[in-house]
Amino acid sequence: MSLLLALKGRTGGDRARIAVIAVAGVVLGTVVGRLRGYRFGPALIVRCHRGHLFTTVWIPGASIKSLRLGWWRLQRCPVGRHWTLVHPVREQSLGEPERRAAYAVRDIPVP
Repeated sequence: MSLLLALKGRTGGDRARIAVIAVAGVVLGTVVGRLRGYRFGPALIVRCHRGHLFTTVWIPGASIKSLRLGWWRLQRCPVGRHWTLVHPVREQSLGEPERRAAYAVRDIPVP
């Protein structure tokens, strides 16, 4: 939505520059995340603010069910049934029981 507001009333060249900057930001964020050991896609383990673990669809630059706030997202936690900030978790940092528990609870399959 904010990208649409930024494009309103701009010339064609300005719009192209803003679009390129937005795409570059998403690509850069994805590359940095991958280099730091995170993976993205249809079954990413996330942790909510209260510590609950679950899997969700996490596609950089895309979100329908959540509000993107940089590295975090505001979305519903299916474990505690509350709205909260969630962030990706490196699977390597979790023990096997935590991993199993996270994969047992899946969020709705929409980014």
